[in-house]
Amino acid sequence: MDKLDAPALRSRIETFAQVQAIGRWDLGAASSNDSSVQVDRGEAKQMKAAQRSSITVRVWNGDGLVGITSTSDLSDRGLQKALAGAQDASAFGNPDDCPAFSPLATAPLQVLEQPLHEPRGILELLTSLKDAERQLLDRHPALTTVPYNGLAERSSERIYLNSEGACRQQQLTTASVYLYARAEQAGRKPRSAGAVRLAYGASDLDIAGCVGEAAERTIAHLDYAPIPTGHYTCVFSPEAFLDLIGAFSSLFNARAVLDGVSLSSRNSLGQSLAVPFLSIADNGLHPGNIGASNFDGEGTPTRRLSLVEGGVLQNFLHSEATARAFGVAPTGHAGLGAKVSVGPDWFEIGATPGATGATLGLDRLAASRQGGPGLVLIDSLSALHAGVKASQGSFSLPFDGWLLKGGEARSIEAATVAGDIRSLLNAIVGFEGEAKVTPDGLCPHVWVEGLSITGEA
Repeated sequence: MDKLDAPALRSRIETFAQVQAIGRWDLGAASSNDSSVQVDRGEAKQMKAAQRSSITVRVWNGDGLVGITSTSDLSDRGLQKALAGAQDASAFGNPDDCPAFSPLATAPLQVLEQPLHEPRGILELLTSLKDAERQLLDRHPALTTVPYNGLAERSSERIYLNSEGACRQQQLTTASVYLYARAEQAGRKPRSAGAVRLAYGASDLDIAGCVGEAAERTIAHLDYAPIPTGHYTCVFSPEAFLDLIGAFSSLFNARAVLDGVSLSSRNSLGQSLAVPFLSIADNGLHPGNIGASNFDGEGTPTRRLSLVEGGVLQNFLHSEATARAFGVAPTGHAGLGAKVSVGPDWFEIGATPGATGATLGLDRLAASRQGGPGLVLIDSLSALHAGVKASQGSFSLPFDGWLLKGGEARSIEAATVAGDIRSLLNAIVGFEGEAKVTPDGLCPHVWVEGLSITGEA
């Protein structure tokens, strides 16, 4: 992959903009080189390699309206056409929603410790994944296939430039492996579970840990039984709780608030949202966030942002446009477009420092419920795209997990958990164990009282 050169690209764009009498412009550029493999019972199932590059150009006309064009043609002719197209499109810009340059697009960036790795090559990836599949299938006789698996590596670059002097560039290498096993036993339903690992290079991937976790989780679901419908105290795994918060991230999204599709409103800041010991932050700069970027699509520096502190909603995620509407500074969570998107980076969830009642002993709470219906450990949630109504706050989601009762844990055959996100955030009774770093964030196990579980009688 040819490396992008931000200063050289900036010089070319400035020259073309002057020729076309364009005084105000910005662009985001991305380039990547990806390799990935999948296997099926010791044989290559799919091997892919791709080089991609793209540029998004925005141009403001004399009336302050913005036009936007995207292209994958980085030649002089391609860039000239993109500028001309964006200039033409600006005549049709929305006067009620005009983005501007971020006032922080030239602010200093935090330096990230992200080592760059040379690619191992697709044949080495294939050999490693075949070995991982074999190790996983050897863990238990019931493990028959690994239907979903993949090992990939990527090298990428991002650039943001604008006509007022912003010049951002970041290079990054990442790698990932996922293994999703399937177990089958005579007269029993198939059971499945998986694991994923991320790293800055394929040589740093914890493939053995991924194999071990996928095997352990799948085998733990073999002895399953139905669960009676009812209300239970539930323990969410870090991954499951982060998935749920991510599905309702419009609570913290200023773009969603302005568009009227969030449960929050302009007046929600400073109001209680959850139990008084809950803390939620967005921290794309956390060392555990593999693939972190130190600037967003508008060039605004990424930073840690407290969203909920002591159960109180503190901040929204902002782009330049939404920050201007709220009279605050951009937070570094913007995409790039005529109507700029806003989204979270990486959540940190846990107890507010100094809060009381935020940590529970699993054994103590379990013992207090020996005579009740038991505890439900929710390991992973499914169908988040279909089972969540973010603008209404409701959810009804199938899950994999276990019923903890009488000192024993037994996998749940099939069940759904349902509720309202606002009620759930106020029904949290504590956190268990050390916070775990996952691909989506940092979170401990989360205990929630009185959730509705629908199973079998």
